[in-house]
Amino acid sequence: MSAIRGRMRRRILLTYRVDPEVARAIIPAPFRPQLVDGSAVAGICMIALTDLRPGWVRPRIGISTENTAHRFAVEWDEGASPRTGVYVTERHTSGLVPVLGGGRFFPGMQRRARFDVEESDSRFRVRMRASDASVSADVEVSERWDSTLFPTIEDASAFYRNGAIGWSPRRGGGAEGLELTSSRWAVRAATVNDVTSSFFDGLPAGAATLDSALVMHDIPVLWRRPETPRP
Repeated sequence: MSAIRGRMRRRILLTYRVDPEVARAIIPAPFRPQLVDGSAVAGICMIALTDLRPGWVRPRIGISTENTAHRFAVEWDEGASPRTGVYVTERHTSGLVPVLGGGRFFPGMQRRARFDVEESDSRFRVRMRASDASVSADVEVSERWDSTLFPTIEDASAFYRNGAIGWSPRRGGGAEGLELTSSRWAVRAATVNDVTSSFFDGLPAGAATLDSALVMHDIPVLWRRPETPRP
């Protein structure tokens, strides 16, 4: 499948500052951590997708899913030029189709999970539980931007938009990529009331510290295999 279309009805981006040595031990070659202010940058991406479908199918035939991804901002070299993106260590979804198709018909292996969601226009409580992982987040939209990694919300927005290629473990070894594009991109700051993650909470004490949160709404998206050579 060459392309997948959909709409991010709601996207929560939780950013962590991570010890570079811990990140290097997790991220496989040829990738390396992308450092900001001396720290690796990682996070949890929590997305409610609608109209998810092959690129040539009309929107009314798409499916809806809740999804989480634990990931690290990474760099790699293509020739003499460094590139940036993310490496996804694990993906979970509420949908059966992404589980069956991920790593087969389109890149990115996914595991099935249960999601409980309570949301309003400004506050979002999302809980994910799977046999191998769990995440719980309570965030609300805020006018205040608070981050030690990114001086402004515009800096954070650009950082995430520039990391458009996401690499995931491939069935049988190696990595496979998906590149995200969108005709519209808008983020809002959010305050984190509470967050737990079996992945980040399971790292060595002090290795990962929550930094900031962003929320996005109603973003049309297209995923396709990267047009650039594989790393």
